[in-house]
Amino acid sequence: MTQRFLPYGRQSIDDDDIAAVTAVLKSEFLTQGPEVDRFEAALCAATGARHAVAYSHGTAALFGACFAVGVGPGDEVVTSPITFAASANCAAYLGARPCFADVDPATALVDPAALARACGPRTKAVIPVHFAGQPADLAAIAAFTRPRGIRIIADAAHALGATLAGQPIGAEPFSDAVIYSFHPVKHVTTGEGGAVTTNDDGIAERLRLFRNHGIERRGDHLRQPSPGPWYHEMQLLGHNFRLTDLQAALGTSQLGKLDRFVARRRAIANRYAAAFAGSALVRPLGHRSGTAHAWHLYVIEVEFERAGTSRAEVMQALRARGIGTQVHYIPCYRHPWYADQGWNPADFPCAEAYYARALSLPIFPAMDDGDVDRVAAAVRDVVGG
Repeated sequence: MTQRFLPYGRQSIDDDDIAAVTAVLKSEFLTQGPEVDRFEAALCAATGARHAVAYSHGTAALFGACFAVGVGPGDEVVTSPITFAASANCAAYLGARPCFADVDPATALVDPAALARACGPRTKAVIPVHFAGQPADLAAIAAFTRPRGIRIIADAAHALGATLAGQPIGAEPFSDAVIYSFHPVKHVTTGEGGAVTTNDDGIAERLRLFRNHGIERRGDHLRQPSPGPWYHEMQLLGHNFRLTDLQAALGTSQLGKLDRFVARRRAIANRYAAAFAGSALVRPLGHRSGTAHAWHLYVIEVEFERAGTSRAEVMQALRARGIGTQVHYIPCYRHPWYADQGWNPADFPCAEAYYARALSLPIFPAMDDGDVDRVAAAVRDVVGG
């Protein structure tokens, strides 16, 4: 019997999710209705943040967060190179210069000491990435950035449900803003979607304006006297980054299952860790103490050269067995757009070493223990050791 294909990530949609979307389809509002407010309130409850502002996708959320903290032309923004390109691109959209800091060799999280070295007089913000679902060392980062007035935008696209020192990502006291993604491979999905949480009232106001063309309608926030109920003002140059009610209803339904989804991801990660214990050629990516990992990704580091094979050969062999894998990520500075600006891979030895060995295995809540064992056995068989 042919075994089902296991991708590295996949959404989990139940009948209640379908019912929530169907209810919106039967309602008066498909967009700009009450569901977005409900979703934002649910996200505040899940993260412990004072404000949540939903966006059309995670990249837009990053863009909005950079705008809201005042990033602009001539500024610099420092992030990790081991991330999706959007974590750096969001600064470039505003005319700022994205910069990179090397990573911790054990965890692939941005190294606070390297980040401090990468900051300069023009650094406006840093974007630590909670890579794979594990929180970065925000306390160490904030100890450097706060005295210098540098803002922290935490990229938690992988980390909904994670905790740092016992507090949910979003409630911790270090970040000025925290962004999330709700792409189908993430912990909960809205199809495409994102959000920014913040405890700063001013940042929240700018985030809301930015996602809706910069338009203000509330009478007590208008700059000119209102001549009538049709009146509104475009107070800043924003964009259309609104989340629809259809997406928001799906997100609210999904958030109700977040704890269950994260618990299953943690159980899968523990089973993988046991399966690879003692392997000379396969090592799970390291884990920081004092954090509760949300396990968006399960990354192993493979000694491909010692195994006498290549990553491409391993990925192809696993795919032939119905197992999808991925590489997270090609370091940002290797992409031609960034390489053309002079970024040199030799300046990031730890990121380069990680990239040479990294491979992401399937992890999503619908996997059962047999699926996990099947993946682990296939990896051991293909790689050896």
